[in-house]
Order: sequence, then C-alpha cells, then structure tokens
Amino acid sequence: MYLAINIVGLLVFLALGWVFSHDRKNVDFKSVGCMVVLNLVIAWFLTSFEWGRAAVKAAADGFAAIVNISYKGVNFALANWVGADGTNPAPVNFIASALLPILLIVPLFDILTYIGFLPWIIKWIGRGLSFVTRRPKFETFYAVEMMFLGNTEALAVSKVQLQRMKAGRNVTLAMMSMSCVTAAIIGSYIQMVPGEFVITAIPLNCINALIVSHMLYPVTVSKDEDVIYSLGDPASEDEVVELTDEEQKAKDKAIEEYKALPWYKKLITHDPSKPVKEPFFSFLGDSILGSGKLILIITANVVAFVALAALIDAGLGMIWDKLSLESILGVVMYVPAWLLGLDPGTAWEFSQLMGLKLVTNEFVVMGQITGEVATYAAHYKAVLTVFITSFANFSTLGMVIGCFKGIVDKEKNDAISKQVGRMLLSGILVSLLSAATVGLFVW
Repeated sequence: MYLAINIVGLLVFLALGWVFSHDRKNVDFKSVGCMVVLNLVIAWFLTSFEWGRAAVKAAADGFAAIVNISYKGVNFALANWVGADGTNPAPVNFIASALLPILLIVPLFDILTYIGFLPWIIKWIGRGLSFVTRRPKFETFYAVEMMFLGNTEALAVSKVQLQRMKAGRNVTLAMMSMSCVTAAIIGSYIQMVPGEFVITAIPLNCINALIVSHMLYPVTVSKDEDVIYSLGDPASEDEVVELTDEEQKAKDKAIEEYKALPWYKKLITHDPSKPVKEPFFSFLGDSILGSGKLILIITANVVAFVALAALIDAGLGMIWDKLSLESILGVVMYVPAWLLGLDPGTAWEFSQLMGLKLVTNEFVVMGQITGEVATYAAHYKAVLTVFITSFANFSTLGMVIGCFKGIVDKEKNDAISKQVGRMLLSGILVSLLSAATVGLFVW
C-alpha cells in the first residue's frame, strides 16, 4: 500500500508544478516525461550499483579539492579562520566556509573562459544533456555545474551567460539554484547521514531542478538564443556595434589575410573575426574585484533574510509561544511527507524535520538525527536523507537573489524578485521529487 502511495505522491508533486505554473500552455510534457524516466533510471542505478555512486563521489571530490585549496589563501590572509591546517572550514563562520572560496573559484573559471576551454566544455556537455532532456544547452550544463560548485559559485562563474540571456531564462536559473549542494561539504553530510543516499540525491536533484523550473516557469528558447557565449561577447544586444561599410570591408579583408596564414602563425596572431581580448592581468584583476563585491552583496542579503525570518518568528511567538514558521511549515508539509509512502506517525515526525530544514538549514536537521538515523526503517532513512540533501531554505533565497543583484541588470533582477514564491516552491518540489523517486526503490 505504501508503495502505491509513494507512486501517487510522485505524480502529485509533478502535478503541483503544473498547477502553480506561470504559463501552463507552454509546458513541454515530452521533455518532462523524458527527464522523469531518466531520473527513475538514475535512482535505480545508484541504489543498486556501488560503482555508480563511486563515480559521482569522485566528481564531487574533485570539486572539493579546489575548494580546499582556496582555504589556503583564506588562512594566509585571515589566520586560523579555516582551522590550524588551513583546510578545515568546520570551526569557522559561513563567510569563510561558503563565500570566501569564491575568490579562487570565480577567477579560475574566468581563466578557463578566457582561454576558451569552459565555453567548449559547456557546449559539448550541454549538447549531450540537451539531446536527452530536450532542454536548452546552458541550462542543462548549469544543472550539473551547480550540483558540485554550489549556487553562488555556479552563478558567479556563469556571468557572461547570465548577462546575455533574457530575463525569463535568468528566472529559470534562479529557481534551479534553490536545489543545489556544494562539493566541499558533501563530506560533512556523509559523516552525519547515510552517504549512499547523499550521493544518490545529487544527480536526482540535478534533473529534478530542470523539471520543476521548466514546469513552474516555462521559457521558450529559440535556436538563435540557445548558444554558449564567450568572453568578449557584448553583455547585451544593445552593446552590439554596427560597422560602417568601409569598416566591414576592412574587417573582411583582415579575416581573409588571417585565413591565408600558415597554421603556426595563427597560433600567435589574433583572429580578426573574434573580439579582441582584454589583457590577461587586467582581466584577472577585474575578476577578483568582482568576486569580492559579490561576497559582500550575498552576505548582506543572507543576514537580512535570516533576520527577517527571526522577526516573523518573534511576532508569531507573541500570539502563541509554540507558534513559529517552523511549526506552521511542519503542519503544511504533513501531507507531502505522507505521500512519500510513510505511515501517519512517521510522516508527522518527518514533516516537523521538513519545516525545521526550510527555516534553518540541512545541517541543523542532520545534527539532530545523526545519532539515530541508522536505526530508521530503510525507506524512511532514504527519503529523509535525500530530502534534506539540498540548500533549499529561506536563507538560500537571500543568497541567490543577492548573487543575481551583483551580476545582472535591474530588469532581470526585478523579474527574479517577482518569482520569489515560485523559487521557494521550486526548492521544495525538487527535494520532494528526488525523495519520492528514491523511495520507489528502497523498502
């Protein structure tokens, strides 16, 4: 019976995406169907084969290594902020552990963009995933990228794309950003809850973020728009400079002369058909400066959002001392918890943990259950672990909105700000879909 409830729950969560859609007529159900089937295959594969989980963990470890290197720089400038050995962020604050690594990660990816490697990777990985999922190339690549880098880092290294894409696609990416993790803290998760389900949640969240963001905010992307931009491309169509006839003839002549050069001379000669690059160290300095500004903007938004949530809690507490955002969300989440195939008593317990996670974060919930989660029934253990393995909560709203504030123009920021409710709903639905999908295979 509970398996049947779990199946119904999966369908209900998908239906909720359609019910709350910004534009129901443009939902591509063929694409959604393809991604649901892909998710079922991934869930079966990762819950049944050890080497599948090992492959995902290896990728996560690679990104975590980059973050650990960034802590060396943090420790040099801010002694002992990341532990005595300069690689342990556990004893320090949110800024040092989650934001300061941006100062390495963003310039690193900007350098890869500068030399043309990152656009090439995005193009081919995006093309492969886009073929399977029927979604635009950059969105599919970003879904994978954010699963390992985290939301703020993935957005920061995608600056060129975000500035060139239309506002609707930025809204889609903002919704997707509610459902990520960061490779650097996957190891911390695994120490507190069953690691096999943490690893399984990562690719499932990736695909479900594409499903939910498309259903909640469908955006039609033409072939002309579905492109990968490089450094030197204008930040908007308004910045495209129209050449005079004489200038165009001179440019065409220069291009023909370049094509006639031997291959070895092309290596050291600028291709006139491509934009002139900014000098490398000037470019690198701008990248580092932009990263620093981004950290300040994100910090301000997180502080404000968390404080506002606490203020609401204080107001509710004046009405009744047991009333809080956490308790209200716990009641609201009872039915979704039950639809994950749990008995009523367990569903109530789970719904309270859901509310706690949305108001605080996943670490608070993991810390609360770490001593007893091993004793839970297999199905409850699986759906609980998968649900809490993401950043979907109120403070993440502040992080994502703050990150966009530092990257894109007012028009795009206004479009994102109008969809804050759907952004939070997106994070919740992605977690529910991932938990329901895994729950089908673990009993």
